[in-house]
Amino acid sequence: MTRQYFGTDGIRGTVGQPPITPDFVLRLAHAVGRVLKRTQARPTVLIGKDTRISGYMLESALESGFNSAGVDVVLLGPVPTPAVAYLTRAQRASLGVVISASHNPFADNGIKFFSALGSKLPDEWELAVEEALLEAPVWVDSINLGKTRRLEDAAGRYIEFCKSTCSHLFSLKGLKIVVDGAHGAAYHIAPDVFHELGAEVIKIGCAPDGLNINQGVGATHPQALVATVLAQRADYGIALDGDADRLQMVDASGRLFNGDELLYLLAVDRIARDIDVPGVVGTLMTNMAVELALRKKGVKFVRAQVGDRYVLEALERCGWTLGGEGSGHLLVLDRHTTGDGLVSALQVLHACVDSGQTMAQLLAAVTLFPQVLLNVRLQAGQDWKSNALLTEEIRAVQAELGDAGRVLIRPSGTEPLLRVMVEARDAQQAKNCAERLLQAVQAQA
Repeated sequence: MTRQYFGTDGIRGTVGQPPITPDFVLRLAHAVGRVLKRTQARPTVLIGKDTRISGYMLESALESGFNSAGVDVVLLGPVPTPAVAYLTRAQRASLGVVISASHNPFADNGIKFFSALGSKLPDEWELAVEEALLEAPVWVDSINLGKTRRLEDAAGRYIEFCKSTCSHLFSLKGLKIVVDGAHGAAYHIAPDVFHELGAEVIKIGCAPDGLNINQGVGATHPQALVATVLAQRADYGIALDGDADRLQMVDASGRLFNGDELLYLLAVDRIARDIDVPGVVGTLMTNMAVELALRKKGVKFVRAQVGDRYVLEALERCGWTLGGEGSGHLLVLDRHTTGDGLVSALQVLHACVDSGQTMAQLLAAVTLFPQVLLNVRLQAGQDWKSNALLTEEIRAVQAELGDAGRVLIRPSGTEPLLRVMVEARDAQQAKNCAERLLQAVQAQA
């Protein structure tokens, strides 16, 4: 059976269009509840959400669906995705549910799930839920209906967890930090984390109105953070996305550091502290300069498919703890079970404060290769894999780049597009090679 609803990170789409409608979400929760009750007599699920206006509607639908299957519900209100993962584990709940479309605009929303251990659930579980969706609902009688309560101090518990991932001696006193909450789930949490550790905090993107999540702020629009850091003469800038699992950072000079660079920084900090780092997991899009720099340090590097789900799977296979994506999804598995923008930011700041070095100094060994990414719209039925001209051109480009560059061609998971990426030490060479490959694709259309 193939998955009809679940994608690489739960179920996501435009609100008001299937499957992000209240009737489907109610059915989904009922089906999930029935799957849970196969192994538990009285399951309890936690529900958290970001700040989208549609969160109210979807929260109510989930609550009704779970209650109708005899499942108890604990409402967390607006909290980051990684907070739901943590609280599910800490509260000994059966399941964690997040209502969020992460970095997408406010008109989208989605549902994703965490296991009782605070980790992503396997494909087999998602398939079981999809099978349950095909069955007629079985409404429990009144005496067996689930009950709902609210965890009033969810935000405070998560703040304490974030701080606990650092040494009790760690302090941010004397530092001025700009915190950009993307008008999202961490708007009332992220500033407090850094303030309680002693920093002077300047907030931007912390005034959600239900419609402005990720709008011109946050990890996907870091220009606002750069401008504020420079204007306020701050020491650091931290940008999260709508559900606070992505991270981008800025230093006092206004330089922006992406997830690839921060991943390398975390690895070399651990090496400097004599912590074993046998390997690191990136993705097909991770900058080649990071891979080469890690190998010089004697650290193995493995590439997973794009998506934090696949990075996590590779880390678990290898038994490693560090992985991430350029977008800012960073996994530090000895600190948390899932990607967490706040925890990752604290790990970076910890490295800088302990070493007495700036982010730029810790990254002196890495100069990112220019990457050129071009999108080609595919015609209906166009089989790019059988394009002999493209195959020949790929071979020629790879031979030209040798060990000093890469070619990556992959279809988009959401649009009829082919993504052509070329990476090389020389920006013009990367551009020329990418355009040659693009022309080869277009020649077949």
